[in-house]
Amino acid sequence: MQNRHLLLSVLCAGASLVAAPAFGQAPPPALPPVATDVVPPPPPVVVAPTGLTVQLSTLHLLREKGVLSQAEYESALRDITDSAGGRGDDATTLMVSKFAATLYGFVEADSIWDSTQSLNDSAGSAAIARPSTYAGSNSRMTFGVRNSRLGIRLKSPETSWFRASGVLEADFLGATLPIGAGQPYYGTEAAFFNNPTFRVRHAYLKFETPVVDILMGQYWHLFGWGGNYFPSTVQIQGIPGEVYNRTTQIRLSHTFKSSAVQVELAVAAMRSPQRNAGTPEGTAGLRMLFPTWTGVQTQSSTGTAIAPASIAVSGTVRKLLLPPLSGAATSSTTEYNELWGKGIAVDAFIPVIPATRATRGNSLSLNGEFSYGHGLADLYTGLTGGVSNPALPVPAPTMATPNPVAPTYTPDLDPGIAMYNYVTGLAEAVQWTTFNVGVQYYLPGLDGRLFVTGNVLSSSSANSGDFLGVAANAKPAAIATAQGKVRKSEMVYDANIFADPYPGVRFGLEYAHFADTYLDGITAVNHRVQFSGFYIF
Repeated sequence: MQNRHLLLSVLCAGASLVAAPAFGQAPPPALPPVATDVVPPPPPVVVAPTGLTVQLSTLHLLREKGVLSQAEYESALRDITDSAGGRGDDATTLMVSKFAATLYGFVEADSIWDSTQSLNDSAGSAAIARPSTYAGSNSRMTFGVRNSRLGIRLKSPETSWFRASGVLEADFLGATLPIGAGQPYYGTEAAFFNNPTFRVRHAYLKFETPVVDILMGQYWHLFGWGGNYFPSTVQIQGIPGEVYNRTTQIRLSHTFKSSAVQVELAVAAMRSPQRNAGTPEGTAGLRMLFPTWTGVQTQSSTGTAIAPASIAVSGTVRKLLLPPLSGAATSSTTEYNELWGKGIAVDAFIPVIPATRATRGNSLSLNGEFSYGHGLADLYTGLTGGVSNPALPVPAPTMATPNPVAPTYTPDLDPGIAMYNYVTGLAEAVQWTTFNVGVQYYLPGLDGRLFVTGNVLSSSSANSGDFLGVAANAKPAAIATAQGKVRKSEMVYDANIFADPYPGVRFGLEYAHFADTYLDGITAVNHRVQFSGFYIF
């Protein structure tokens, strides 16, 4: 202890010697006092760059950073959800200043086995071959990638009252030569599947304002509120019993919002199925959404997202003109038969066991659609039902034409929409009633990455028997033969299982049963097994 005190004394003395001025020297000058009222210099001015700012990010991150507003974010998701589903949140987006381009879509590889040789990779509403035929008794195996899809969404800087965007989306299911042999206009299987035709799906521009939203271009038909209620299947859509159509239109809509319910109203002038009718198709719809009641919904194969419960109704009216049955219309022919196609559709999505973004597992949802209409066959995929106009009578032989042939009738209208009754000779619109009901269950414990779905779909016609393609005085054998080619109804049911082993990767396995009932009472059946892989981006 004494040594410690001694050491401290020595150190203190040394410090005093160092601090004190040497003997005979003046003390150092005192430091000036520190001013306490001096204003510190201002921080350096940061000048914002005047050139372009470029970011490569995702919709989700851009919203989190405040680069995209909530309204811009929601508008983008509405445009791409039916293709990319929840993956749209992570869709790659290039921002250049306030302009943005979002890339989305999926790559799909299909392997399909059918018990008959009736269907292409896209089944649509094609007729099932009768069991007494070669095609109805032999199977078919199809591989393809034609349903792969690519889309780009563009947007401009928004203001407090105006938001503009555009979408261009395409796939490889475009029109091409039919597969066959022996005819000059037939193509080969290799060309059909290995070199598919790139086609436009959507091409539209959209303006959103507080008063009204305006959509112009090719988009889902408002009838059936396309893009909101498609059944969940592995198959390429559309399928029988499902309204599925895209067309050019001018649509006006507005959504009235509250915390409990949202009401969307829309009216549209659609591309007429017959431009020579001189009048656009008119369609209107009302849709109610319940934002606090949500569930997991998968549309088609890839569009899995959290969606609110909703119910919708829509109706459409279209003018149709049929030239006289006697032959092709000429400049002197004015006796066109005027018809009006019309229909109504009701759609719904109901979460039975609700789900949110945080709780996707152990959720159950129902979806459904009912439609009734006349002259609407083109609003379904490939639906004609085998109906056709009556055969024109063969002229009597003459010296100049000892072997005359029946004249050709040009209907000036796509097949299956409207034609002449073979008994009465009067023009009629073909009637179709369709419905579909689906269930979707997302298994617990896996955040919705494993789920099963099932659907029942039906289409039937009350007057398809009026259009057999034979003359009114045809023999009973000819009428019976014609009845064997015209569909009275079709029933389809399927079961699907989907698995998402890795973000963006999905596999789907489906069994589907098709049953066509013809007017002669014969039912033709096709069994389909499909396994598909998807990479969703």
